Amino acid sequence: MTATRRQSGPFLEGDKVQLTGPKGKMNTVVLTPGAVFHTHRGMIAHDDMVGLPDGSVVASTTGDEYLALRPLLSDFVMSMPRGAAIVYPKDAAQIVAFADVFPGATVVEAGVGSGALSLWLLRAIGPEGRLASFERRQEFADVALGNVTSFFGAEPENWSVTVGDLVESLPDVMPDGTVDRVVLDMLAPWECVEATTAALKPGGLVICYVATATQLSRVAEALRASGAFTEPDASETLVRGWHVEGLAVRPDHRMIGHTGFLITARRLAPGAVLPQLKRRPSKSDYSEADVEAWTPGALGDRSASDKKLRKTARQARTAADAAIGAAEAVAAGSAPDAEAAAPASEATDPSRDAQ
Repeated sequence: MTATRRQSGPFLEGDKVQLTGPKGKMNTVVLTPGAVFHTHRGMIAHDDMVGLPDGSVVASTTGDEYLALRPLLSDFVMSMPRGAAIVYPKDAAQIVAFADVFPGATVVEAGVGSGALSLWLLRAIGPEGRLASFERRQEFADVALGNVTSFFGAEPENWSVTVGDLVESLPDVMPDGTVDRVVLDMLAPWECVEATTAALKPGGLVICYVATATQLSRVAEALRASGAFTEPDASETLVRGWHVEGLAVRPDHRMIGHTGFLITARRLAPGAVLPQLKRRPSKSDYSEADVEAWTPGALGDRSASDKKLRKTARQARTAADAAIGAAEAVAAGSAPDAEAAAPASEATDPSRDAQ
């Protein structure tokens, strides 16, 4: 089944609609015949929104007004079920830009996490491209599959998810020299340099997303030591919003600060030797003990429990089933039972509850 999602035009049955209430709280519903959106500020019938243009204002039974818009991909990503920490929109945008992900590209991604970055990559490569994602944990893969299917309304035909280690599984999925871009969002991307080198086309690009400065140093040195890449280029992105209201123009009190580092390098042609830059040598020695001290586990980072992951996977799968069911019902000209469909069609953005 080809994954399609309407981006404009009047709301139709099966469309996702984001309702923003009087206090800025956002809720996302899948328009289902006969279903009703319930809130402590009244109710809104899904049928009343069908046919309205995007950007309409609808009133609940108590008279409270809600703004109805198709959710942006960034909205969906921030509110979807999570099994692992997601790549935030500010970093996903930089990855797509710095990696120069283009329509029709063949892209490898590891690991898949909750599927946030997969969604951005799938949109960037278009239907003619191919995305091969790798994930070590089945629970994370299940969450990602549910989220991506929920967003597109079907599992994309040009996307595959392989459960296993990239180093071991990549040669079986992608022949050597056939990949345009490799995106590594994982704990130790330096372990994948050799496999990445073999998979990339000459001139292809690898981009790594890491959380700490020591991880950044480690992967940079691994890329240099391989002799197969250009000089690594590293950066981070900080986003600060601004309050603009009349003459009150000032930075927001809160900003999206450090989330991770990005480091990129281009694949050299086989046998090519990168010309040495004239610069002062830097200290790059490290030991195995240093590497162990760099890992998030050594720093006491917490990981999601298996129980929580199973619950999150069920939530993602429920949303995916609702999206597929709504699309099939519209295609068949029939509607699912309204009472059964309504609870599964509503999702709240937890990141905005406190607003």
